[in-house]
Amino acid sequence: MELEVLDAKSNKSHGKVNVSSSSVQVHELRVLIHKTFRQTPHSDRISLRLEPRGKSLKDTDTVGTLGLSNGSKVYIKDLGPQIGWKTVFLAEYAGPLIVYLMFYFRPELIYGKAASKPISLTTHIAAGCYTVHYVKRLLETIFVHRFSHNTMPLRNLFKNCSYYWGFTAYVSYHTNHPMYTSPCMCTVWAALDAFALCELGNFSIHIALRNLRPPGTKVRKIPVPDANPLTKLFNLVSCPNYTYEIGSWICFSVMTACLPAYLFAFAGAFQMTIWALAKHRNYKKEFKDYPRCRRAIFPFVL
Repeated sequence: MELEVLDAKSNKSHGKVNVSSSSVQVHELRVLIHKTFRQTPHSDRISLRLEPRGKSLKDTDTVGTLGLSNGSKVYIKDLGPQIGWKTVFLAEYAGPLIVYLMFYFRPELIYGKAASKPISLTTHIAAGCYTVHYVKRLLETIFVHRFSHNTMPLRNLFKNCSYYWGFTAYVSYHTNHPMYTSPCMCTVWAALDAFALCELGNFSIHIALRNLRPPGTKVRKIPVPDANPLTKLFNLVSCPNYTYEIGSWICFSVMTACLPAYLFAFAGAFQMTIWALAKHRNYKKEFKDYPRCRRAIFPFVL
């Protein structure tokens, strides 16, 4: 079958591409279009649409399920410069680790002579928690996560890094400040225990999600708990990894009694709630037998 390929912006036709069967998926069609018309952007930069201003087609959609037939039209849009997801994640997670430890190990560069004052135990604990969190994220990016897409827009690198690096500088400036005052140690130890539990829970969910998708595939299944008791949260919410993540930063904020940490936790919770609601809707739309009792991110609430 032949499909006519047009530019979504100019409506100019690039020509016709020969598709071998109706089972060809969108991600394969993008590659085929670029190979056929070398003047088009790289396949990773192409967004395929059925209408010039329509929604981008999912990579897993097939020519047949989209209702395309001989002579049908598809539109391509250049998404601009792209960068690998893993590269972005490594950059946005390595930055906070470096920034925080710079404030912690070399306070004289930031606070001058005042840095000679004794450092509280809570400051040491906070540095350990921040280090553990972002080392975990880096290791998960390298060894655990499997990404549905190869690339994302290059501008996301600067946006994401500005968010993570900037908030880290804001938080670490206060928690490592010579005038920093710790809350009572009972609060610190209780919050530290809860922080550790949330970090383990977050890691457990990431492992469970990884095991849902066989290597080299884009298979999607309903996420369910495994033998790890920390994954039981799947029975209540669709995105327990976000629930645990928010819990970690609330615990860190309580442990340090630091306003910038609370602001970081709130900003993260707001964004993750948006992501969770979108994923929850997609799960319900994709799986007809999706559990009705689940909420998106906060058990029994939202």
